[in-house]
Amino acid sequence: MNDFTQFAGKKILITGGVGFIGSALARKLVDLNAKITLVDSLIPQYGGNLFNIHDIKDQVTLNITDVRDPHAIAYLVQGQDFLFNLAGQTSHLDSMVDPQTDLNINASAQLSILEACRKHNPDITIVFASTRQLYGKPQYLPVDENHPIHPVDVNGINKLAGEWYHLLYNDIYHIRSCALRLTNTYGPGMRVKDARQTFLGIWIRKLIEGQPIQVFGDGSQLRDFNYVDDVVEALLLSAIHPKADGEIFNLGSSEYINLKDLAGLMVEIFQAGSYELIPFPPERKKIDIGDYYSDYRKIHQALDWQPKISLKKGLENTIEYYRQNHHQYWEVEA
Repeated sequence: MNDFTQFAGKKILITGGVGFIGSALARKLVDLNAKITLVDSLIPQYGGNLFNIHDIKDQVTLNITDVRDPHAIAYLVQGQDFLFNLAGQTSHLDSMVDPQTDLNINASAQLSILEACRKHNPDITIVFASTRQLYGKPQYLPVDENHPIHPVDVNGINKLAGEWYHLLYNDIYHIRSCALRLTNTYGPGMRVKDARQTFLGIWIRKLIEGQPIQVFGDGSQLRDFNYVDDVVEALLLSAIHPKADGEIFNLGSSEYINLKDLAGLMVEIFQAGSYELIPFPPERKKIDIGDYYSDYRKIHQALDWQPKISLKKGLENTIEYYRQNHHQYWEVEA
């Protein structure tokens, strides 16, 4: 177990704080007696859901603000010890349909946040949630941090810009910052009413509604997954460890699985349901990256992080959570 007692009494700002990962991080920080402010726009097409914080709402401060509002952000960063910068537009398809909005959230707003920190709180420490999407189609597996960058969609390009702004401000202005390139994060609280955040979400919805899980292509595509508790631990380690300053770290897992087998595992855990292979929709085929799994040795060696929760255990927890709470996440059609 890592000792995170140094967060006690610290002031912590979490952008995207009512979203999936932000709310799980907030819950852990409440346990550590931190003073937490959550920032979330609660715009419906993004990940925020007030039920995600229903059990801790009296122990955190919620500020309903869009990260694209520079004046609000300039006020909110003042006096904070840590910023977990998790707000973002995560849908790859949306980024292709509406690239300007993706640019505004994932790049321009990130620069505004960093400028606010430079002007009003240069002693803050920032952890930025980046994505494996910016690698594009892997040239080799597992993908390490030295792999060429070749985004296949607008989202990947803008997330890369947001990530590099953070590293630049670390190097030039000494605002302690690092970036974690997340792979498929899953767990209680993730968006499940559609595929905007992760395909696993809509798979869980279909399972619970008694519809077949739809697997694109032949289902042979390999993926790795991180349960949200493991990601929270990586975020906390990155915030307090000097070896993280100015660094990029892949998250990932030594477990990887093809999507057909993953669908089968979920049906097995749920003890009901089915899956079907369907042709790739053309708009998704264009931005599909094929097989992907990460090499996370760098963060393991630097910060002693590695995932602890197996895919089967994580899926059991997640499916049971939505079995109990699905009405909080989508309207069930009669």
